[in-house]
Amino acid sequence: MTANEFIKGVVWTCGDQVDTYKILPKEYWMGDIGSLDEEKLADHVMEGYDSNFAEEAREKNYKFIIAGKNFGGGGKSIEHPIYALKGIGIEVILAESVSRYFYRNLINNGILVIIQEGIQVFADTEDELSINLNTGILLNETKNKEINFTAPPEFLLKILNKGGYKNYIKDQLKASDN
Repeated sequence: MTANEFIKGVVWTCGDQVDTYKILPKEYWMGDIGSLDEEKLADHVMEGYDSNFAEEAREKNYKFIIAGKNFGGGGKSIEHPIYALKGIGIEVILAESVSRYFYRNLINNGILVIIQEGIQVFADTEDELSINLNTGILLNETKNKEINFTAPPEFLLKILNKGGYKNYIKDQLKASDN
């Protein structure tokens, strides 16, 4: 992701109160699969909400999720659900609201989060969306409508461009050593 980049792709929509256990059921957080292997975790992403999601996401190449209120709230503050989302190809979460810890975990792991009131009625599953990160314009190409949002600040785009906070800090430390 770069500051001038558009992100374009297909959206999947869900309702309110999709907690971390629905995003990735607890049994996949432990044992061998409990590692942060994005590909293995992606096989079970959203299984607690829609058991067909992983298969559909691969087939339709979902890049966006539009959610209702309190996406990622409840459950546990753990990175496994985020790795599952990332592993399946999700790049942007648009939601009415997101729990604070889940918001920070998404950003830390390179997934953009945009909180936007009324977003649930903006698109239906399988609509084509494009987003301009500089101008703060989200376009539903299927329905030919757009909304404005507050564009992410430059420092946040830098974190996302590096794939998350850990990679961003590593680059900052390397740069300070030179």
